[in-house]
Amino acid sequence: MGPVVGDDGVARCPWAGPQPSVMRDYHDTEWGARVHGEAAYLERLTLEAFQSGLSWSTILRKRDAFREAFRGFDADAVAAFGPDDEARLMADAGIVRNRAKISAAIVNARATVALRDAADIGGGLEALVLSFAPEMPPTPQTTEEMQTTSAESTALSKELKRRGFAFVGPTTMFALMEAIGVFDPHLVGCFRRRSGG
Repeated sequence: MGPVVGDDGVARCPWAGPQPSVMRDYHDTEWGARVHGEAAYLERLTLEAFQSGLSWSTILRKRDAFREAFRGFDADAVAAFGPDDEARLMADAGIVRNRAKISAAIVNARATVALRDAADIGGGLEALVLSFAPEMPPTPQTTEEMQTTSAESTALSKELKRRGFAFVGPTTMFALMEAIGVFDPHLVGCFRRRSGG
C-alpha cells in the first residue's frame, strides 16, 4: 500500500490514518524529523523501548506522563534513580508499568552519561546514533517495501549494548532511526518526504 489521501486531501503514510488522530499528528509533526540534544535522544530511545509489544498510540497518549515520571529525560536525573524511584514508577498508572523497561530506562540514562566522557565519541549519544546513518537510505514506495531492521540498526544495537545500554535491539533501533530522522522514513509520495524519491 502506498500513501493514503486523508480527509484533508493530503497524502500520508498509511499508518497515520485518514482522519485527525494522535498518530496523524505525530506523523505530520515529528516522525522522521531530526531531533537535537541529549534529552531528546534519551526520550526517543526510552519511548521506543517502552513501545515494544504495544501500540505506538498508547505510548503517545502517555507521553506527558513519561516526561514527568522521567524528569524530562534529563540523563543525570534519571541516572540517579534508585530503588525508591523504581517503586514510584511501578506505581505510576500514567506510564507503562513494566519493571524490565523501567530498569532499562535507568540503565540507559547511566550509559548516556558515561558516553559524555567516551574519548572515541565526541558528542555523546546523539553523535553515536548519527554515526550509524545509512549511506544509501531506503526509499520505500509502499508499506511492503518498508524495512524493520537494517545493517546499520543491527550495528547500532551491538554498539549500544557494548556500551551498557539495554532494550536496544535491531528493530527498536531501526524504529528510533526512523523516528528521529537519521534518514527519511516516509513513503515516496507522502507529503512529509524530504526528497521526491
